[in-house]
Amino acid sequence: MAIRRNRWLAAAVAALLAFVFVALAGGCGMPSLTGGNGTLTVGVRADVMGFGYYNEKTHKYYGMEIDLANEMADRMGYSDVKFVTVTPDTRKEMLQNGQVDALVACYSISDHRKENVDFSPAYYTSTVQMMVENSSLITDINGLKGRYIGTRAGTDTAAILVKKLAEIGFSDGNPLQANDDNSDVQFDNFHLLQYPSYQELSDALESGAVGAIALDSAIAKTYLNDERSTLSDFSINPEEYGVATKKDSALSATVTTTIQNMLDDGTINRFIDKWD
Repeated sequence: MAIRRNRWLAAAVAALLAFVFVALAGGCGMPSLTGGNGTLTVGVRADVMGFGYYNEKTHKYYGMEIDLANEMADRMGYSDVKFVTVTPDTRKEMLQNGQVDALVACYSISDHRKENVDFSPAYYTSTVQMMVENSSLITDINGLKGRYIGTRAGTDTAAILVKKLAEIGFSDGNPLQANDDNSDVQFDNFHLLQYPSYQELSDALESGAVGAIALDSAIAKTYLNDERSTLSDFSINPEEYGVATKKDSALSATVTTTIQNMLDDGTINRFIDKWD
């Protein structure tokens, strides 16, 4: 009988260990662990100076969001952080399919996004600005009537831009003609073009393909130079960036608590001041 009990106990322990292994590997909504206290895989931007930028020479990421992710992981007990480049087009899918455990990627909090992902408290507030080439002689928003305006595809900018232009009476906000993916839409007083990358958006402004580009102030810093300006009479209500985690995952509550603590003790403000 003792032998049978021991065999039963051994089998039960083996099953329990197998369950724990699956849970730690992500089978129960947990982030993947790779030894020690584990590695947190974070999706970050590689093209936004001051937030998430990948240096080809050093093969490292730099910016406020990189510092934030490192500090967040350390406080949560992880021994390492693995950074993975995401874009506005890929970030949600990469989070949902488990390629990353969390997003710290200039990801603005919105009600419709909350339907699919969980967000931490906001760690940064940005506004949408309108950027023009000085040579265009466009000095206010009315100078863009009848012109092309560019935005980055895969972001909320186009939708909130159209809404804002309707609110201030610049446009009635009703599309007159559009292609299948809404990257080319004609309105009554302007034409909206969406580009697949911020570099292409910037290039379109430089070439004159668009009269202005609308983008977050945090990202605008990367593309602003002595030959460009932002229109002082136009901005869109602040957008708040948050850390995104998989909807209803075990990680969400821990991330929320950690980010709130980093806000309360001034850590995030120090990171913002460092990279401003």
